[in-house]
Amino acid sequence: MPQRSSLDRPMDRMATLRKLVTGKASRTLFVISAISLLAACCNPAGRVDSMGVIKTESGLVQGKRGDVHAYLGIPYAAAPVGEYRWRPPRPAPSWSGIRDAHAFGPDCMQPSEYPEMRGAGMSEDCLSVNVWSPATRPDEKLPVMVWIYGGSYIYGSGSLPSYDGAALARRGVVVVNLNYRMGLFGFMAHPELSAESPHGSSGNYALLDQIAALEWVQRNIGAFGGDPRKVTVFGQSAGAHAISALIASPLADGLFQQAILQSVVGVMRPMPTLKEAEEYGNSFGSSIKDMRRLPAADIVKLLMNDPPPQTLLTRTKVLNIISDGYIVRESDFKPFGGGQLSHIRILAGTVSNEGGGSSRSNSLVKTTLQWRDYLNHNFPGMEVRANQVFGVENDSQVPQALTDLYSDTQFLFSTREVLTAANNARAPAYRYVFSRYRNDGSAAPIHGDELQFTFDNLTAPRRGRLQPFDSTDQKVAGMMADAWVRFAKTGNPGEVTYHHGQCTKAVRNGTWISVTHHTWEMDMTRADLILFETTTGRSGIRGRQQRGSDFVLNPDTISLEVMRYRRSCRAPRHLLRRRFP
Repeated sequence: MPQRSSLDRPMDRMATLRKLVTGKASRTLFVISAISLLAACCNPAGRVDSMGVIKTESGLVQGKRGDVHAYLGIPYAAAPVGEYRWRPPRPAPSWSGIRDAHAFGPDCMQPSEYPEMRGAGMSEDCLSVNVWSPATRPDEKLPVMVWIYGGSYIYGSGSLPSYDGAALARRGVVVVNLNYRMGLFGFMAHPELSAESPHGSSGNYALLDQIAALEWVQRNIGAFGGDPRKVTVFGQSAGAHAISALIASPLADGLFQQAILQSVVGVMRPMPTLKEAEEYGNSFGSSIKDMRRLPAADIVKLLMNDPPPQTLLTRTKVLNIISDGYIVRESDFKPFGGGQLSHIRILAGTVSNEGGGSSRSNSLVKTTLQWRDYLNHNFPGMEVRANQVFGVENDSQVPQALTDLYSDTQFLFSTREVLTAANNARAPAYRYVFSRYRNDGSAAPIHGDELQFTFDNLTAPRRGRLQPFDSTDQKVAGMMADAWVRFAKTGNPGEVTYHHGQCTKAVRNGTWISVTHHTWEMDMTRADLILFETTTGRSGIRGRQQRGSDFVLNPDTISLEVMRYRRSCRAPRHLLRRRFP
């Protein structure tokens, strides 16, 4: 039997600690080190571990102890303030002694939307990560999950209670989330900024922040018990959009191996160009020197007073990820169509009524005449076919038609095309549909309703309010979190379903639908369902081609197939196709 060091025995460690604290060498840092040794002996759960104080590249950090250790507000980059506003992130400065990591760092600048944010106020000095780890030793090499939040690239923070990583970490992974610059701070391009850049580009600073955070993970996560060679990035909405850009960017190559895209929006379509983004940025002021002098709160007000103009539903807004020629060298459908997804395992999906909130927010389209004009505007040259597909007979049908159109163009198309590209590249990929009616209510889940289920955080407030839930919600949340962690660990989420009732032609009560891998978009009117389907011909699929594999995906064109849910248990109709030049 190997000899044990005296410090391997808790009583000997305590005796050594007593000598350290009461001895002549009582300088402050020495005492702090002794206290840290006590913290490393036993945590509140009674486990012996060595995770009390963690050494990062910038210095020592000490976080909250428990069955899951939480290390909050760790800087991964220096403050992008003053002359460094609208510049790439710089390395975080070092510190001496032990940094307290018990509290979240500041939230990035944004309009007030989420009163439940737990950061230390709002500031441009916000580039920090939060780490939750169940490890008892640094050498455990647990899978790592890195969350990138959504929020239209305007709102969001790693401090939001919905994104707390403790529940996921208890399942045996290290969870990281991060803050990144948003709004004009994160996405404004400008001719003067491009001129001062050695790469001749500007904008996409949020992507550079995310890359810097992922590089920090590669260099530091091993000290928290994580494996830098087994990183899964996951994000929702704009966060999923950012992940798709990271997959395509050569600057992020090798920083992660797997990706979960929840309600991915804005992908597989032309991006705004650098020139278009520069023109928009120039509208806020011609002098970057003057704009760098403005208080951060004034920059937020600039965007709120002059939001980016609306675009066609088949394109993205100009204050967004752009094709800048450096970070993002071309619109994502080109590299994805060329097989760039072949090296990434993908899990992607949607909620069953993604566009359900759109009719409430769109106050300009209420009548059949307004609806017809709206369709004609969004599908120039295809007006007749668009009105055949999405036509309405009276004003009462407009809200649902708007919901369907928004779901199809923004989320279902994006998800379908990413998975089609993965399938064509023979990359392991899975699709899910989330359609739990929370608290057994009357409304299908809309965009964002799955987030608290993802993190198994049903008790977290959202936009300042607590949402009711029942025992079924708790089961579905547990299963969803289990599946996400299983994917992070093995690359396969497994087949997970929770259901009650049966699938019939007249869909009513609780239903679920069991489908093959090539039945794609469907309506589940009352399903409590998480369903995974392989898209690669593996797991017994035997190489059959999925529906939609004839999509045009090449460097020159991309087709947009607009689909509409059918109120049945069958596969949907393929309705409308559009080509982008």
